[in-house]
Amino acid sequence: MKILLVYPEYPDTFWSFKWALKFVSPKASFPPLGLLTVAAMLPHEWEKKLVDMNIETLRDKDLEWADYVFISAMSVQRESVKKVIESCKKVGVKIVAGGPLFTTGYEDFEGVDHFVLNEAEITLKYFLEDLKNGCAKHVYSADQNPDMLNNGCPNQEAYVHEKFADLKETPIPLWELVNMKKYASMCIQYSRGCPFNCEFCDVTLLFGHKMRTKTREQVVNELEKLYSMGWRGGVFFVDDNLIGNKRKLKREILPAVIDWMKKRKYPFTFQTQVSVNLADDDELMELMVEAGFESVFVGIETPDEESLAECGKLQNKNRDLIACVKKAQRFGLQVQGGFIVGFDNDTPSIFERQIKFIQESGIVTAMVGLLNAPRGTKLYQRLVKENRLLKDITGDNTDFSINFIPKMDYQTLIEGYKKIVNTIYSPKQYYERVKRFLKEYKLMQKRTFHFHISDLEPLFKSILFLGIMGKERFHYWKLFFWSLFRRPRLFPLAITFAIYGFHFRKVFENYQVF
Repeated sequence: MKILLVYPEYPDTFWSFKWALKFVSPKASFPPLGLLTVAAMLPHEWEKKLVDMNIETLRDKDLEWADYVFISAMSVQRESVKKVIESCKKVGVKIVAGGPLFTTGYEDFEGVDHFVLNEAEITLKYFLEDLKNGCAKHVYSADQNPDMLNNGCPNQEAYVHEKFADLKETPIPLWELVNMKKYASMCIQYSRGCPFNCEFCDVTLLFGHKMRTKTREQVVNELEKLYSMGWRGGVFFVDDNLIGNKRKLKREILPAVIDWMKKRKYPFTFQTQVSVNLADDDELMELMVEAGFESVFVGIETPDEESLAECGKLQNKNRDLIACVKKAQRFGLQVQGGFIVGFDNDTPSIFERQIKFIQESGIVTAMVGLLNAPRGTKLYQRLVKENRLLKDITGDNTDFSINFIPKMDYQTLIEGYKKIVNTIYSPKQYYERVKRFLKEYKLMQKRTFHFHISDLEPLFKSILFLGIMGKERFHYWKLFFWSLFRRPRLFPLAITFAIYGFHFRKVFENYQVF
């Protein structure tokens, strides 16, 4: 059996880092971890190839080679998915589709032969067994209804008892399919789920509230695999909330990672996503930094207490959010932040409040988006009842789309949103924020930014495109010399942020904000 695993293309978005990647050799930020994990679950004797459309073109001869094409995708990849399906149908190759996009809306996609939904650890084995017996069904789905079980080949839909997977059964991704040089970072997953209950978030819909985790042996083995494949550099823990089970993380996982990193002389740096209550736990922050974590993404959402209550973001209420951010920065963690406008309780004052918060916090990478309601979330269900839902989400957090009727006047909301991004990513405010962060940030003493010959390429390109040709050149050189002489250990990070700023401005230029 010949299996072609296809990862559809991302559009140019905030998180694609398309414009930042032009300063370095890699072509994409991350490899498709989900597809590589699925590949490891397929029979060993099957032939497997990967085409990541973010780094290479999907050709007809690739499709003609395959017996089946496996597609995994998220909402933001919807348009590329449609093109892949069309190409497969033209060639006549069968399609197996899974991942978040299809799990919450497989009915939208005609032409797919088999949907393997929810977590592959649960449903894929049933598809493989039926395929072996010559009677593969159209849909394989996890469901808690005991009357809808997988009961033989005649049915076109198969349901299984388990709702969520045991991650102890998850294999190491099949990294052999990847050319690591094409990516800026590798990725790994330790846990799934989130203990919180944010109204707009689909994480708990897909993965539940209970934190399910891998063992420390699994985590170390996955790190060792990346190391043995020759990877050195950034590794992104893709967990939606790494600290959802603090006790196990502190007692088992982080100590094991620290031991491994010391033995291997710190070959990796780590990034992940956490909730803001990380700032309540000094021991946890110390362990994370010692383990090699450099940056964390935190869903701040809004400084407005009423809007936090509205969306169920109770973990952010009744606390000084700026103080939490600065505390993490002083511990040695770069804080990236997610922000939202368009809550029912938002008034026109929210736009200035968001700008003020972002500038004062020193959050350099501040992703501000309009509120949207992913299919199946509590927000989606509420908006359906209120007859306010308009369409599906695009999956792009910053494309100025909103899929429901907001309480605030629509034009006021859009203009206010434009004002936020136009302000925080204008060169003056952006570079001021970088400098504010570098003043607060405390780099771990035993860690430094090691110079590699490959670092010369982004440095020289930044000098050319930002320092000479760029509209931001005045602010670039101010940061360049300030960091070089006042914060020399952070100079490489300052250049990285300058490049990030270029990417963010280019993304919003595409929406004609600047």
